Amino acid sequence: MKGIEQLIERIKEIWKYLNQGIDMKALILAGGRGKRLGIVAQESNKCLIEVHNKPLIEYSLNIAAGLDEIDEIVIIVGYRAEDIINKYGNKYRNKNIQYILQLEQKGLVHAIGCASEALGSYDFMLMLGDEFMVNPHHKEFIEEFYRQNIFALCGVALVNNMDLIKKTYAVIQSDKNRISQLIEKPNKSFNNVMGTGNILFKNQILQYIARTQINQKRKEKELTDLIQCAIDEGHIVKSFVICKEYINVNCQEELNRIKTACKVL
Repeated sequence: MKGIEQLIERIKEIWKYLNQGIDMKALILAGGRGKRLGIVAQESNKCLIEVHNKPLIEYSLNIAAGLDEIDEIVIIVGYRAEDIINKYGNKYRNKNIQYILQLEQKGLVHAIGCASEALGSYDFMLMLGDEFMVNPHHKEFIEEFYRQNIFALCGVALVNNMDLIKKTYAVIQSDKNRISQLIEKPNKSFNNVMGTGNILFKNQILQYIARTQINQKRKEKELTDLIQCAIDEGHIVKSFVICKEYINVNCQEELNRIKTACKVL
């Protein structure tokens, strides 16, 4: 009976994909304070720092707004929330925006949990409001997610400088890109695959938030541990090379890297 039910669900997913009836929400996390950026991030929300004459968050907003599969944009706000709300209002280009206030900055998993009601039963694309990508491929990203009918698809970048992986997370995977383990800010690199903040999730990932243990060092639940819970229960999680270069802005050095990037989105 279980096999029949799984087959039925698979047929539904394929039918949905073929008929372009995909309904997904973009979840952009923009609640952090950005203390390591110092005075640069004190005068406004970090995600509104201008890079190439455009607020940082708009790189994520433009990607989400340009995807037909995205039904709505949900933005998590916290520190100086009014800066973002007042600037963008309830609509960006052709997409409605819903804001969720994260009263306490307790990390990415807590932020996702705050958005549970707004996400409803939708699958969603996680994005960060303080990231920059060179040559992103989000349409193909979503197509691959539904084509393979997998639980989560982690956007990754292939790097020459292995030290960059220590700033995000390491991805341990098979030759078919099926992920067996994710390691947050590893002390050493295992390969040249660097995890990014862009991840496609089945809505059921929300059920794993309560099961995710608090990281004793950082005193918050880690995104990698959330995904690992699903992996350990047998769900299929894979990687997808989403861009040529990826920068998550947490310090002045990373901000400078964006400003000198060879290609602007």
